Amino acid sequence: MFWSKKPKAEKNYDAAKGGKAAKPAAGKAVAKPVKGAKTAAGKDAGKTAKSAKLVAPTIQAGALSNVASSIIRPRVTEKSGLLSQSGVYTFEVTKGASKPDIAKAVKTMYKVTPVKINVVNQTAKNVFVKGRRGTVSGFRKAMVTVKKGDKIDFV
Repeated sequence: MFWSKKPKAEKNYDAAKGGKAAKPAAGKAVAKPVKGAKTAAGKDAGKTAKSAKLVAPTIQAGALSNVASSIIRPRVTEKSGLLSQSGVYTFEVTKGASKPDIAKAVKTMYKVTPVKINVVNQTAKNVFVKGRRGTVSGFRKAMVTVKKGDKIDFV
């Protein structure tokens, strides 16, 4: 009755079996194939149920080379506008972005050389709007100081 939706792992298992599969006995463990995982022989794990050794899927080289994806958007506020006059620009960045990633992204996107980068994690906040409770999601921001004479135009 409750929780009628199947978890993803169970759906993948059923799909690999070719339909609805019977539940295993209480004492027996069943190896569930992982979608997209490769075996040591290079065959798809869903096709061969006998293969016990699985190798982690490889990450494509093009996915990591796009460093500019670490910057989400410039953060335009009154405070960041005042800071930009002194050469400090504020950006919203992804959760996993490191300082070298942010530096490369700023260099490629805006053609300026960053001198210093400060990263701050803003926590989520609880709010009360129109009689209902809610949350404002947290984010990660980077304050990038550029070389003297360099300027970034967001327009």
